[in-house]
Amino acid sequence: MQEASGQSPIRDRVSQRTDWLIYTVRWTLLAGMLLRLEVDGGFAHHDAVAFVLLAILGGANAIQMLLHFLHYEPPGFRYITLVVDIAVGLALFQFTGGISGPLPWVMLYPALTAALRHTWLPALLVAGFGLVAQALLILGTGGSLNSFGVLAILVIVATAGAALAGTQLRQFLKTQERRELEIRDRKVHEARQHARAIYEMASMVSATLGYEKVLEAALKFGSLGAEGRAMSESSMCCAVLLFDDDRNHLRVSASWRLPPADGKVLCPAEEGLLANVTRTGEYVLTDAPGDDPELMQFIGFRHCRSLIALPLRVAFDSFGVILYGHVEPNFFSEDTRNFLNAMVNQSVVALQNARLYQTLRTEKERIVQVQEEANKKLARDLHDGPTQAVAALAMRANFARRLVERDQRGAADELFKMEELARKTTKEIRHMLFTLRPLILESQGLSAALKQLGEKVRETHAQNVIVEIDPGVDDLLEKSRQGVLFYIAEEAVNNAVKHAQAQHIWVRLKIQNDTLTLELQDDGVGFNVGAVDSEYDRRSSLGMVNMRERAEMLNGTVRIDSAEGQGTRILVVVPLLASD
Repeated sequence: MQEASGQSPIRDRVSQRTDWLIYTVRWTLLAGMLLRLEVDGGFAHHDAVAFVLLAILGGANAIQMLLHFLHYEPPGFRYITLVVDIAVGLALFQFTGGISGPLPWVMLYPALTAALRHTWLPALLVAGFGLVAQALLILGTGGSLNSFGVLAILVIVATAGAALAGTQLRQFLKTQERRELEIRDRKVHEARQHARAIYEMASMVSATLGYEKVLEAALKFGSLGAEGRAMSESSMCCAVLLFDDDRNHLRVSASWRLPPADGKVLCPAEEGLLANVTRTGEYVLTDAPGDDPELMQFIGFRHCRSLIALPLRVAFDSFGVILYGHVEPNFFSEDTRNFLNAMVNQSVVALQNARLYQTLRTEKERIVQVQEEANKKLARDLHDGPTQAVAALAMRANFARRLVERDQRGAADELFKMEELARKTTKEIRHMLFTLRPLILESQGLSAALKQLGEKVRETHAQNVIVEIDPGVDDLLEKSRQGVLFYIAEEAVNNAVKHAQAQHIWVRLKIQNDTLTLELQDDGVGFNVGAVDSEYDRRSSLGMVNMRERAEMLNGTVRIDSAEGQGTRILVVVPLLASD
């Protein structure tokens, strides 16, 4: 890439770093000149002009450094400063005694500058011009050139050496800058690959609820981001290990570049790297996966010289482990590890979404099942109660109509029975409506609703229901929790009315420490709890299941104690402080 000035970035950076070296060399030479003058007598022995000339050189060097710092350089500035260096150097040579003075080597100042900044030819030209000018000054003042030859040789050798060193230095700096640019470009490329992979992974997570696809994408994009190459060109081998349903083993759920036999490997995650990752929730690196007691089962990882295992974990809930292996040692740099961690986090989000989706589906199916059971129960109650009663009313009405013509007294008795049956049917319908939606529960609370339930059961079924409730219960329960407890009690009482043949049914609501206890007891015929539970898949009624599921909604438990001939006792224990 070329800049607007036409200078490449590498050449520009090499030039800048060379300039800082030149400024340092110039300051060193200036300090050496000043020290040499001081040793030779200082102001007492030399003209003040010499020190002014040194100050000019120092000021020029400082101005060059300032302009360099400000990234500003006027056109031809370097050549102007070189001319100034030569002119001031010749003046210093003249004012400090010439060839016999303390600074006969002053031409090294511009010569070394040219040697480090340019090639050897301009440097030798500067040195040669300066030496010729010095010789002319010596001859012009009537001096001798006897010792000038040694000085000229020393200056030329020093200039040539500095030019050679400058050439080597610039070549070294170019190589170093080129390497740094390559590293920077590679990091930029890797960062772009990482960003692309993470973006595509996030898009995949938001677009699908199938965690299997997301885990396969984690392997694909992990390879793409780590190496910058597609999986078909990758040298990586990787796998996703997920816990099975009983959480006893890790199984291969998705893999890349592993032989088919590795797909059947089971890892208990009890020792070695896998145990460490699943226990601590931190990634682990190894350069010898073939020596690990569990990873050694995988044929595909045996040739890897570096492997990283990252946990699929949320809080204390571990789903499994993702493994990335590579044939190069020390392949997983810090940037690569951070990138793979980001990929794994996306995978965990997908696993959470999948589990949440499955939970919602299960809950939806359960709600549908409960609704279907409620509809079946309503249909049975209508069939066994009001429907039968209405059919009986129709038969009796027909019978009474025929009696009117020949037995008016008998017709009157039949009409009386019809009236009683109609009233009974009305009570049953009202009781059913009450159980479907007990308005008193919404307006007055659980205690009033349970008492009304007992009254309606007595009115409808002539069943003695005794309700005992501790005071203040309603104040400790939200309306939603009161509703759940009411339907548990209604289900239990309804079952007792239908099947228990009991003289009494007790409904007790008590507060004990931080728990609420709902007890439902009868003195009926009882039943074999184990036998009923074992036959639930063949029964049309799910009353006991409904009670247990509703109790679980409140984080509560249901205990059923019964035996044939000994009555039934149902105990529902619910914590008062709900733990979501």
